[in-house]
Amino acid sequence: MCRALLYLGEPVLLDNLLFQPDSALVRQAYMPKMLNLLNLAGFGLRAWDPGSHAPGKPYFYASPSLPVFDRNLKNLAEKVRAGCVLAHVRGVAYSTAVEISLQNVHPFQFDGLPWALAHNGDLAGIADMKPQLAPHVKPEFLSRIRGTTDSEWIYALFVSQLQQPSEPADEAAIFEAIEKTLAVLRKARERLGIALSSSVNLFIANGSQLAAVRYCFDFGCYRTDDPARVHEANLSYLSLWYTLGRGYGLHDGQWKMTGGAEHADSIIVASEPLTRDTSAWVELPEYGALFAEVRAGRPRLSLRLLD
Repeated sequence: MCRALLYLGEPVLLDNLLFQPDSALVRQAYMPKMLNLLNLAGFGLRAWDPGSHAPGKPYFYASPSLPVFDRNLKNLAEKVRAGCVLAHVRGVAYSTAVEISLQNVHPFQFDGLPWALAHNGDLAGIADMKPQLAPHVKPEFLSRIRGTTDSEWIYALFVSQLQQPSEPADEAAIFEAIEKTLAVLRKARERLGIALSSSVNLFIANGSQLAAVRYCFDFGCYRTDDPARVHEANLSYLSLWYTLGRGYGLHDGQWKMTGGAEHADSIIVASEPLTRDTSAWVELPEYGALFAEVRAGRPRLSLRLLD
């Protein structure tokens, strides 16, 4: 399974999210603490810097190789600060049938749209589902799908549910688009008789807003004809955590978020806590969704449970 993180708040050095902490995202690619599967199929990044030229346009980085060996990424991470970050390490089934390529690296973001999305999970039967999903994707987005992943189809579905996909949206509109996307996927599965556990943890950002979802269709349902092929991810919900605070960084030799939620100036959302000290981290409940945006210099967080 993949790993991802979101950050929103005071500009932070990318190195402090990707490489330096105890369980930094790049470390999770080869040494995860939760769900012990390696993530060997690439790395992708969107990072918005409010002080850069064209601040609404993010830095873009993507590679199908392992980020731990990527000197270019490391050098950039040591120099770039960003106020909003969406980063992802891709994990796939260990199979020669899997496509490892640049067009399959997350996050996905169509040209001209502010929204980017990364996915942690695996939709069973996606090849059969695509004809069912196509009518629910706007034609101008359907033609932009380049890769072979279920994740890019989820992204195309999500932006198709937004009234104005080229603009920011309020909390209600984002939650509505997420719920509509999940409803389309659920209906397609029902029509095809797919009832296998399929995780859909989503990470969404546009530079000033972020959203995350912890969701699974038909949790715990898997084929029993060959128990050895049951994926570890089917036996537990894929994790998703968040923390609010200020002064995120190295304090007295430990990476941590300080200050508490009441004094927060930033939020981190991640597949697993980035720091050894997890006391400031909260696990998003199963079938939970969150939305955050900065107002008056502080991140405002909303939570809700999905059907």
